[in-house]
Amino acid sequence: MNSTGHRPVLRVRPRAALVLAGTSLVGVAAFTWPFVLRTTEGGQQAVAPWLFVVVLGLLAAVAAAELASGGLDAKTVALLGVLASVGGALRVLGAGTAGLEPMFFLLVVAGRALGPGAGFLLGTLAMLVGAFLTGGIGPWAPFQMLAAGWVTMGAGLLPRASGRAERWLLAGYGLVAGLGYGAVMNLYFWPFLTTGPEGGGYDPTASAAQNLAHYAAFYVVTSLAWDLVRGVLTAVLCLVAGRALLATLRRGLRRAAFDAPVVTT
Repeated sequence: MNSTGHRPVLRVRPRAALVLAGTSLVGVAAFTWPFVLRTTEGGQQAVAPWLFVVVLGLLAAVAAAELASGGLDAKTVALLGVLASVGGALRVLGAGTAGLEPMFFLLVVAGRALGPGAGFLLGTLAMLVGAFLTGGIGPWAPFQMLAAGWVTMGAGLLPRASGRAERWLLAGYGLVAGLGYGAVMNLYFWPFLTTGPEGGGYDPTASAAQNLAHYAAFYVVTSLAWDLVRGVLTAVLCLVAGRALLATLRRGLRRAAFDAPVVTT
């Protein structure tokens, strides 16, 4: 147990770290290809089902790697299942409501308590549960899963802090993550829009720098206000209720004695 009381449930073993890195590389490629490749009409919609299969397969590979190394047991699976269900339910409450998405508060705080490995799995699973509950299974689903997984994993990678400093750290991260999630997710559909703000459209003949400038203009005009609401809400909830939720999660982890060695007689 470190000085902050933080003890990851799912410590990233080397094999799982490699799979997580591979998953993230696939995700980065899926989001950023418009800046390096030319697109065809409907290309993202054609790729999305395959990406969904790849993401699920890579998540299964992470779990398999942890099972093989003893890092994933019944208690870990149960905890992830409960938190993913709660996250999915919160997704239902906030879906489509002017950026008011309390789900991200849970992802940030739980990611901090669980660590990056379990955090990534939680973010992707919570978004998948929310998609099923809201009937939101579509070509956007694998992109949402990846982006949410990065949000939760990032919280687990934050530097050590305690007390008030930790709450402010989580609040600042929650604000940035709320904005970042929207900025990343817009890349899913931006190259295929036929209408948009002047100077904000995708140009397959432009350079990467030019398209980045176009996308920045598009984001500021169309999405910044929505994402700012998400980020501010997440930050406020981290300041108001983050301490209590962190304490609850960490107390549960200590009592469950995750990662404790198994002694046989």
